[in-house]
Amino acid sequence: MESRESIAGRKSEADELTIQNDVVETELQDEKDTEEMEMDRELQKLEEQLKASGKKPFLAARIVPKPSVFVWFLAAFASIGGQLFGLDQSLISGAELYIPSDLHIDSSRMSMITGFMALGAVFGALCVYPVNELLGRKYAVIVACLLYTTGAILEAAAGSFGVLLSGRLILGTGIGVETGTIPPYISENCAKKWRGGLVSLYQVNINLGLLFGYITAAIFVDVSGNWRWMLGSSLLFSTILLIAMLFLPESTRWLMRKGKKVDSYLVWKHVRGLETFEEKQEFFRMETLVLEELEASKTRWILLDFIRRPRCRRAVVYAVLLQLVVQQFSGINSVLYYMAPLMERTGLSPQNAVYTSLIGGGTVFLSTIPAIYFMDRLGRRPVLLTLIPGVSVGLFIIGFSFKATNVKVEEGIYIWGVVVYEFFWGSCLGPTPWVVASEVYPTYLRSTGVGINAFVAYLGTFTTTYAFTDMLDAMTPTGTFVGLYNGVVIFGGIYLLFFMPETKNLTLEEMDQLFERPTKEIVRENWENTKQVWRDLLHFRFREVWKLS
Repeated sequence: MESRESIAGRKSEADELTIQNDVVETELQDEKDTEEMEMDRELQKLEEQLKASGKKPFLAARIVPKPSVFVWFLAAFASIGGQLFGLDQSLISGAELYIPSDLHIDSSRMSMITGFMALGAVFGALCVYPVNELLGRKYAVIVACLLYTTGAILEAAAGSFGVLLSGRLILGTGIGVETGTIPPYISENCAKKWRGGLVSLYQVNINLGLLFGYITAAIFVDVSGNWRWMLGSSLLFSTILLIAMLFLPESTRWLMRKGKKVDSYLVWKHVRGLETFEEKQEFFRMETLVLEELEASKTRWILLDFIRRPRCRRAVVYAVLLQLVVQQFSGINSVLYYMAPLMERTGLSPQNAVYTSLIGGGTVFLSTIPAIYFMDRLGRRPVLLTLIPGVSVGLFIIGFSFKATNVKVEEGIYIWGVVVYEFFWGSCLGPTPWVVASEVYPTYLRSTGVGINAFVAYLGTFTTTYAFTDMLDAMTPTGTFVGLYNGVVIFGGIYLLFFMPETKNLTLEEMDQLFERPTKEIVRENWENTKQVWRDLLHFRFREVWKLS
């Protein structure tokens, strides 16, 4: 039996340890209080400078004064840009059934009209960096709206192949600029706990645009000049986005980079708030990192950092492979752009093909909504790796539907495959690449990095739409969907299993620490986590696999 002295000694050690912990906690709290007092003094100076400058809050802040509500207001309206991209994909799908006979063009020229929007978007993506650096995020989106509006007018009024193709290229340029601008604009203006969900709103709006496009095509399918009404209807959405952007602020980080600290403070105060210690700390950390990066960029050509700095190189390789290979070559553009023609190929009439396309559009929209919730609660990695097998299953069903000998059976299996494919694609491969692109790059390279992602995204779109009809002839529909697209999805899933890091709940500045780690360290950690996941699954510990936070 233990002696009283031994028990008393252990109790004394425990009491001493508790006292030491209390002392450490007190010291940490004192340091936190001191830091907060210093930050409050600096914020008071900024408030005095703001009053002296006479600057007023931007218009939207007067309408929605509460920061926790305003950030959703900002993301909701800025994300309308996603609808412009989604609209084009579904509108051209219905319009291309009628354009050839009206303008007397062959299938080769029709492929150019379908695919060259993406070529224009490739050029627009190349313009993302200079336009963002020169004008800022807000006015880059406004420029994109003006380009989109001009292109849509030319499309609707086109009397020849040349005019229609020019409209497609101009419209595509606008889409390329806004795609490379809106995700970082939202990301830079929201807190880390909401970033994944708010940036996912952009993909939700792409899919909402898809649905609106199919609905619009169905509305005008029996109207004289139907394809002109279809393509011209997109003007409504570009006008809404243009008006909304006039009321919204500039990005806080872009303003800080341009030396406009007071303006950055004004926007942060209304968009993010400065009530808590964490909000204040993130504002000043953002300032420190932005200024450090800006100073470093003066001594070298910063674009070479994508090759020279391991941290930047890891980020761009990961983001580009996820965007170009896994997302774009999963076959989504071929399915969306050619939804109605593929439906017609299974035996439906042109009108019924347009109506049936609503099923796919509705599925991909509804499937994206849960991503807003799960992207920040479960994390990017669990969402993607859990749902990507469903994308593969959908591609198998679509590919083998063309082997059916009965037309009705072929139609039914094809629609089933589209629903399965678009449900899982919309939940994981739709939003995740854009969320990743908006958060993995350092501030001074974010415009360029997201521009690169937009560039490769539209390069993939162009490749898989312009050459799609030739791919069907060369490889057959089954070979295209099962052999090519599904093969890419399977190998892409294996790549992500080993190389995809988790970025949930990290500030944009904390991303630097993550990507400074060697790749082999990330792979080793992912492999250990994967083994643990399988052990949890085998023992039915599902809550350990999918942890909500």
